[in-house]
Amino acid sequence: MFLPSQSNKTLSKNKKVQQFIPQNPDFEQMIVEKMKGNHFMNHLGFTTSSIQAGIIEGYLKIEEYHKQQLGFLHGGVTATLADLVAGFACFTLVQKGQSVVTAEMKISYLNPGLGPVAYCKGYVLKAGKKLYFAEAEIFTENNNILTLIAKGSGTYAVI
Repeated sequence: MFLPSQSNKTLSKNKKVQQFIPQNPDFEQMIVEKMKGNHFMNHLGFTTSSIQAGIIEGYLKIEEYHKQQLGFLHGGVTATLADLVAGFACFTLVQKGQSVVTAEMKISYLNPGLGPVAYCKGYVLKAGKKLYFAEAEIFTENNNILTLIAKGSGTYAVI
C-alpha cells in the first residue's frame, strides 16, 4: 500500500524526527491490544500500517459517512485521525501499565480532503515524565496527487 512516508511528494520526508527508546520492549503488541479496545477508532475503520517507537502510521478508506455536505472528509474525522496517530505514537513510549490521554490538541485544516483514502502519520516531538508533545499529518491522494489536508499538534498526559 502506498503511504506518504514512501513518497517523494510528502512535506515531511526530510524532517528529522528524534528517535526514542521505548520503555516497554513489547510496545508493538501493547499498541495492537490497546487499539482493539478503541471502539470509536474501529467504528471509523482506521487501520494501522506501521508501529515504531514514537511513530504511528495508518490509513482510513473514506466512505460516504466520513464526508461532510460538500463531499470532503469531515473535519471531525480528520481531527480524530490526527488525535489517534499522535496519541498512539506517544503510547508507544510509555511504561507497561501506563497510558496517555489527550490534554490539549490543535488542528489546522490546510486543504479539502478529497480522494478514496486518508493517510495519517503521528510522531512524538518530546517525551517528558508527565507530558508528551506530538504532531500529526493527514494526507489524501486524489488523481495521483498527494495533498497534506491537515496538521495537528497535541499535548498528551501520561497516566
